[in-house]
Amino acid sequence: MNLSDKVALVTGGSRGIGRAIAIRLAEEGANVALCARNVEAAESVEAEIKDMGRKCCVFKADVSDSQQADSMIKSVIEELGSLYAVVNNAGITRDNLLLRMKDDEWDAVIKTNLNGSFNCARSAAKALIKARCGRIINITSVVGLQGNAGQVNYAASKAGMIGLTKSLARELGSRSVTVNAVAPGLVPDTGMTDELSDEVMQGMLSQVPLGRPGKPEDVANIVAFLASSRADYITGQVISVDGGMAM
Repeated sequence: MNLSDKVALVTGGSRGIGRAIAIRLAEEGANVALCARNVEAAESVEAEIKDMGRKCCVFKADVSDSQQADSMIKSVIEELGSLYAVVNNAGITRDNLLLRMKDDEWDAVIKTNLNGSFNCARSAAKALIKARCGRIINITSVVGLQGNAGQVNYAASKAGMIGLTKSLARELGSRSVTVNAVAPGLVPDTGMTDELSDEVMQGMLSQVPLGRPGKPEDVANIVAFLASSRADYITGQVISVDGGMAM
């Protein structure tokens, strides 16, 4: 899965799944751009990637703002010379039951998770279409496939990312740009397990045939495969990495 000299952008790349993805892509030879609100945490990932002999840059941007997303994509290309893969991983949660959910809790999650993915994909597509090759990989969630009580905003945003994935795959396929989604299940730092009690966590684990939560590296391995030439003929797909939870 050689990605030597390819440039990959990972949003939300400072911790958890985003960090694991960035490091895994670098292990396969990619130069990596990290987008994060927490620059200090991202800089530790940057140092780790540079220790591998790869190029890495950190950009502070709010992907929910289309102008910031545009500016970031342009800066990535200017600093690293090109752009091949975009991993839309940035996401937040604002969990609440429907009748208690405030407008700002709904809006914040939709703007960051769904609008942010759209903004980055739209900005990057110009360069990918021109190059007539590339990858867009959206990190969605099993919650977007099956829903979850108390997460109507998160579920809607992640389901929207699946629709975005399939539509972009149809639009960009003729330019040899593939677009796929990866749907993690119970993986730390996905937003799905934040602030869950041990009792609730055990109840959810009982729904996982493999009987354990996933690891960020489980997701990163699939992303690395989808970014590679081995996935040239895969597009418009949603790949669950959930231990069988949503089957």
